[in-house]
Amino acid sequence: MSKAVELLQQLIKYDSSDKSVANETIAFCKRWLESEGVTAEIISNNGFDMLICEVGQGDKTLVLNGHVDVVSGKETQFDPIIKEGKLYGRGSADMKAGVAAIMVAVAELNKLELTQTKVQLQLVTDEEIGGKNCANYLTNEGYLGDFVICPEPTQIDIGFQAKGILQIDIELSGASAHGSRPWEGVNAIDKAFEVYDQLLHLPFASESTEFYDGPSINLAKIHGGEVYNKVPDACTLSFDIRYLPTQNQSQILKEIEGITDGKIHINLEGPPVMNDKNQPYIKQLVGEIKQHTNKDEVKLFGQHGFADTRYFSRFNVPAVEFGPSGNHWHGDGEYVEVDSIENYKNIIVTFAQNM
Repeated sequence: MSKAVELLQQLIKYDSSDKSVANETIAFCKRWLESEGVTAEIISNNGFDMLICEVGQGDKTLVLNGHVDVVSGKETQFDPIIKEGKLYGRGSADMKAGVAAIMVAVAELNKLELTQTKVQLQLVTDEEIGGKNCANYLTNEGYLGDFVICPEPTQIDIGFQAKGILQIDIELSGASAHGSRPWEGVNAIDKAFEVYDQLLHLPFASESTEFYDGPSINLAKIHGGEVYNKVPDACTLSFDIRYLPTQNQSQILKEIEGITDGKIHINLEGPPVMNDKNQPYIKQLVGEIKQHTNKDEVKLFGQHGFADTRYFSRFNVPAVEFGPSGNHWHGDGEYVEVDSIENYKNIIVTFAQNM
């Protein structure tokens, strides 16, 4: 069994859906790296711990940014099981396999003479809840690098773009009346239905790109009404909108404002990730993947969700999602393909040597 797989099994045993346990996981990672001769530092922000270490020398810096936190899971999921070439467990795919691989890669790179490139390992504890305390903090403090790889599960392909996120609440007002005489009031829920239908047909909703059929628009919550015999005078719609990298958040909000007199509140916003597929480091990574696999073509694709890559891309640092093969992350049957872990680690090592 490879060193990365053994490390992964140890990482999965930590139920790092809890912040305190995620911090304990960071402490374990520090001890593991130091046992391999790698000096690491722990930084804290708002109670969230982060690990930073750097190996090699050179004018360019490759950042390997991974998160040790996971979504909640069943107790049995924190007892890793290997079956038919797959390692099952919470976080096996998202993304402790990637974390284990980049930790082992850094330990190996520390023993090599890297003179052209520094490799900086960043491990964080809050990606699953938005990254505001860790990746956001680190990038604001200047931990940026020249190229960033986040080892999210991508089937050894490259997620080189990602949609932006805009979560909003729209508060609609009506006029109450007796339920038997609805014509005497203004039904706020009726207004909400109209707003929803119109929003789905706004110009931004029908746009597409080479990598996306369109933005994602999810009506996540609706709240309105109190009793049967009263016309509701208030209703709130909550949307989770993932917009295209080519779209502008301000323009989207302007279009939505044009179809409603309701109050719009922004709950969460985050910029998209927009990279050029001809970016030199991306092209080099494609070449390394082909060299280490049997792939004739490496898929470059756009992610619908978001990762910590967005915090780097806002500073115009090319950042991609690239990780081992797995499936069912966040689900009961989450797994990573064992062979892909070592393969992935080798690609990272070679890429760093040649960057």
